[in-house]
Amino acid sequence: MASSDSQAFRTITYEIAAPGVARIMLDRPEVANAQDKRLLYELNSAFDLAVADDEVKVIILGANGKHFSSGHDLRDGSGFDEFETVGPVGGFTKPGDEGMMAREEEIYLGFCNRWRVLPKPTIAQVHGKVIAGGLMLMWPCDLVVASEDAQFSDPVVAFGVNGIEYFAHAFELGPRRAKELLFTGEAMGAAEARAVGMVNRVVPREDLEAETLALAERIASRPSMGLKLAKMSVNQSVDAMGFPVAIQSAFGLQHVGHAHNQWVHGMPVDPSGAEVIRNDARSS
Repeated sequence: MASSDSQAFRTITYEIAAPGVARIMLDRPEVANAQDKRLLYELNSAFDLAVADDEVKVIILGANGKHFSSGHDLRDGSGFDEFETVGPVGGFTKPGDEGMMAREEEIYLGFCNRWRVLPKPTIAQVHGKVIAGGLMLMWPCDLVVASEDAQFSDPVVAFGVNGIEYFAHAFELGPRRAKELLFTGEAMGAAEARAVGMVNRVVPREDLEAETLALAERIASRPSMGLKLAKMSVNQSVDAMGFPVAIQSAFGLQHVGHAHNQWVHGMPVDPSGAEVIRNDARSS
C-alpha cells in the first residue's frame, strides 16, 4: 500500500510506494513536465528526503501525464532568490555569460552531478517523449525502465550549442550514435535505446508502473551497504574513464556557443532553432 509524505510539493509528488521504495513523480502534465526552477528544486528536495529516510533503499523517478519531460521550461520567469540554492555557486545576476554559466551550473550540471552520486539506487521510469532536458533527469539514474512508446531526443544543436548541459551522450550511446542523434535532432525509440545500452528494460505502457516497482522491490531486498558499494564501484569505474572531465569540458563548450549566439543573435541561443525543432516535430 502506497503512502504519501506530508511535505508539500507543487510540481512533484512523493510517496512510499512499497516497503523500501520511494517514488517521485514529476507533476506538471499540463506542460509535458517541462522543468522550471521550482520543479528542479523540489525534485532535489525529494531526493534528499528519500536519502535521509533510512527505511528507503531504492528511489523511482517517473512522471504523470502523457510524457516524461519536454525539457527545460524556457518560459520560466522565476528568480534564484525564490529558492535556497544548493551548489557552491554564486553570481546568478551577473551580466553576460558569467551569470548564465552560474545559473546553469547550479540547476542543470550541478543537480545532475549530485543526483548521479546519491548513495541509493535510482530507477528512471520513462514514457512518451524524453526531450533534451528530460534526458538530464533520466541519465543520472542508475537504471532506466521505458515504455514501448518512449522516444529520446536532444535537438538543441538547432539552437547553436553542442547539446544539453549534462553532456553524457558518448557514454550513454557510443560516439557515432551520439553524433547522429545530435547532428540530426532525430528521436531514438525505446527498442534501439535498449539495444545500445541506454535503457535496461522496455515494457508495454500499461505495465510500466508495475514492472518498475517490481524491479525496485527486488533491488530493495538486498542489503543497503552492498547496494551503496556496488553503485560507487560502477560510478568510479566510469569516472576513471574520464567521465567527469568530459562532462565539465562539454559544459564549457556549451557556453562558448551561448557567448557566440549572444554576439551574433543578441541572445544566448539561435532564435531560428525553435522553428527548426517545431518543423521536425511536425514531420515526425
